[in-house]
Amino acid sequence: MSEQRHSELGIHPVEPGDSGELVKRKEAMRRARWLTLIVMVVLALGAGRTVLSRIGSARALEAGAVEHAKQYVRVAKPKSGGDVGQTLALPGTLQGFVQSPISARASGYLKKWYKDIGSRVEKGELLAEIETPEIDQQLTQAAAARQQAASSLSLAKSTMERWEALRKKDAVSQQELDERRSNDAQARANLAAADANVGRLQQMEGFKRVTAPFAGVITRRNVDTGDLIDAGGGTGRTMFVLTQTDPLRVYVNVPQSYAHLVKQGQQVSVVQGELRGQNFKGEVARTAAAIDTASRTMQVEISLPNREGLLLPGAYVQVMLPLMPGKGYSIPTNALMIRGDGTRVAVVDGSGRVSLKPVKVGRNYGENVEVLDGISGTEQLVLNPPDSMAEGDQVAIAPNPPAAAGKAAPAPKEKS
Repeated sequence: MSEQRHSELGIHPVEPGDSGELVKRKEAMRRARWLTLIVMVVLALGAGRTVLSRIGSARALEAGAVEHAKQYVRVAKPKSGGDVGQTLALPGTLQGFVQSPISARASGYLKKWYKDIGSRVEKGELLAEIETPEIDQQLTQAAAARQQAASSLSLAKSTMERWEALRKKDAVSQQELDERRSNDAQARANLAAADANVGRLQQMEGFKRVTAPFAGVITRRNVDTGDLIDAGGGTGRTMFVLTQTDPLRVYVNVPQSYAHLVKQGQQVSVVQGELRGQNFKGEVARTAAAIDTASRTMQVEISLPNREGLLLPGAYVQVMLPLMPGKGYSIPTNALMIRGDGTRVAVVDGSGRVSLKPVKVGRNYGENVEVLDGISGTEQLVLNPPDSMAEGDQVAIAPNPPAAAGKAAPAPKEKS
């Protein structure tokens, strides 16, 4: 091949002095190839890492979307009605077992009072004395009138006896004898009337001493020495109020739906807000046995022993009335779904599917409600079901929150 042909092909002949230059050129080309290969590997690794990262992110996003798409619910199981008793809390006011306003039966001026509020008295103990000058004068006058009637009767009797003797001798007519007998009967009646008037005024004299009709505590005194006392019956001023504080009584009004569950002799608990930690035991003494048409409630009287005197008449209390357990099941109130087609509950099966079952609701216990029909007692009921929950929804059961740590509160002390 000629030199001209080599020139056309760009092949230059190697000169003897150019061998070092050729070696350097080959080394540079080798380095360039290795550098290019490394760059390509790095780029490939970066691209692979990016692809893998995107795939992992996509999978994580998909898993998160699936997790967030799950509907977690809390569930509870029904309890047998025989295992769940109901306690009905009703407000009431303590009253003395006997509470009597004491008024005067004799008019006059209060001479002296002997017992003040808070005093404990026994039956027949003197509370006050009243001065009654008018009654004293009336009694004196009535006694004199009685003496007159007695004298008249003595004269009428002797006259009648004489005229009866004369009639036997036919010295007087029968008409005259009958008149004398009538005078004797009239004199006897006058004496009886005088005796009755004297007895009445003597009883009025006894009312000058105001005594306690029963043992108890004076809870009110409305008079003072020198006050004018008017024996006006119901219109007169009340002098004292006497209350028997042991036992006490409480009246409560039980709603119609629970009235048939209250029985005489049933035990109850009474608590007062100011006496924390103390529980007083009472008993249903009697019931009205009828429903008040105005309030649709039945009045119940509860007898409450108060030997220690801790409870005061007039105090506001809460009466805890335990009722007989129902025959159905008890479920939380927040498990009910009130809809247009009736009352239902959401039941979760073993696969997490929701089915809506209609139920028949009985008594309302507050936090719980009685279910008479619709469940068998083994279901898992959804608590606080959302309005959007429908038949066949897929849900996941959330674990129940752990119970709060700490010691339980001490039970209240019971007092009988």
